[in-house]
Amino acid sequence: MYVSFFRPAGRLFFLILQVPNIQTFIYERGWFHLQQLKDRIVREGKVLPGNIIKVDGFLNHRVDTKLMEQIADEFAKHFDISKVTLILTAEASGIALATICAYRYGVPMVFAKKAKSDNIEGGLFRSDIFSYTYKIKVTQLVSREWLSASDKVLIVDDFLANGEALRGLCEIVEQAGATLVGIGVAIEKGFQGGGDRLRAQGYDVVSLATIEQADPNGIVFREDED
Repeated sequence: MYVSFFRPAGRLFFLILQVPNIQTFIYERGWFHLQQLKDRIVREGKVLPGNIIKVDGFLNHRVDTKLMEQIADEFAKHFDISKVTLILTAEASGIALATICAYRYGVPMVFAKKAKSDNIEGGLFRSDIFSYTYKIKVTQLVSREWLSASDKVLIVDDFLANGEALRGLCEIVEQAGATLVGIGVAIEKGFQGGGDRLRAQGYDVVSLATIEQADPNGIVFREDED
């Protein structure tokens, strides 16, 4: 690999003359393009019966922390992070991404629990949702101790499908009287309509990769349909 640097008109530029693996070169240096996330989905994702998209090799079981950092930085291009005081997510698969986002932004992270435990004291904000994953009703809970009307909240999640979990989190933010800055999602299953329903309600939803079709023939992203 050869990299040539030059500085015309006071600006520093570099020219990559020979890079055997350009994607690895870019990835290792923290330069991120949304295509990288889509490439990982296509290369490593599996489409299971019921339109389930399995990406637990890098997103929500085994976690690629460098990729999570880059996703966090991508969200920061869309939302005014200087206004954010809290990252909110749902238990459990969104916790890894939300934690790294909170760390990058220098704010705390709170996750909504699915069941009351003995270590939650005082009042609770709660929202009842339907889990399409487990086919049951679920109650999301957040302690009033950790979410207040003065907070400016960015909701972060790994996946958006039917949108029930995110709808519930939005309700919790509203119950607290807090300000919702927006919703950042790594992967949206656009064909299930949850993201479009949230947007129709006026929420600022940013999804870095929106899948419009997923079947044994492959994965099609929304902007790739044409």
